[in-house]
Amino acid sequence: MNYMDYLKTQDFPLFWCGGCGNGAVLGAIVRSFAALCYSKEETVVVTGIGCWGKADDYVTTNSFHGTHGRALAFATGIKLANPKLQVVVLMGDGDGVTIGGNHFIHAARRNVDVTAILVNNYNYGMTGGQYSGSTPLNSITSTSRYGHIEEGFDICQLAIAAGAPFVARTSSDDPLAMQRFITAGLNKKGFSLIEVIAPCPTHFGKNNGMRNAADLMKWVKERSISVARAHTMNEEELALKLIMGILTDTEREDYGSKYSRVIAAAQEGRRDIK
Repeated sequence: MNYMDYLKTQDFPLFWCGGCGNGAVLGAIVRSFAALCYSKEETVVVTGIGCWGKADDYVTTNSFHGTHGRALAFATGIKLANPKLQVVVLMGDGDGVTIGGNHFIHAARRNVDVTAILVNNYNYGMTGGQYSGSTPLNSITSTSRYGHIEEGFDICQLAIAAGAPFVARTSSDDPLAMQRFITAGLNKKGFSLIEVIAPCPTHFGKNNGMRNAADLMKWVKERSISVARAHTMNEEELALKLIMGILTDTEREDYGSKYSRVIAAAQEGRRDIK
């Protein structure tokens, strides 16, 4: 498969604003599909609402466009109904951990065998730049004109605390790392999270003194550190830093496999689950 086979090029140009990282993330996803020779018929891209939720408009795989915050709930049902499917969930920070935070926690806790690619643009981009659950402290948004007073979620640490076996973070200006982490997540049995930092240029960037994509890329780069360097820093030094790389990669039985054992036990008239 060529990665272009997974794209509806007839629907180009892309919906997103100039300077937005969503197009780069979509490119990394379809290149990963091609590298793994994914069948379009056995791949499902599940999205919610928001700027990144428009991504399913451009793929030739099966897709499911759900309601705001519920992408992981729909993806869980799809995967349990047909475990042979490769289920990929595309969410933003507003969709994934603000409105959809409870689904996010439980999908990681259950270890549902889906790959979640969460693009963190630090606000609600589509609806006017309101703050989200990941908006950094003191940031200016359309709903925090004097500076955001809440601490934003560390989305990767939230996933790790909830039990996700594979968690990685990268940024939209690093296409090689994006593809590498997405491919690793797709290959992982269980819940995988790849967070991609891609600040919104139209709202977050403009409201915080970064008028173009280059300024945003510089802002991300200045805050980014490797996993190895993070291990040498204390909590105060790590404040506001973005740890880039694979943050956890462990083994744990996935939810679908456990569920299959329950079904097998029931069919054999057993109450024990082995």
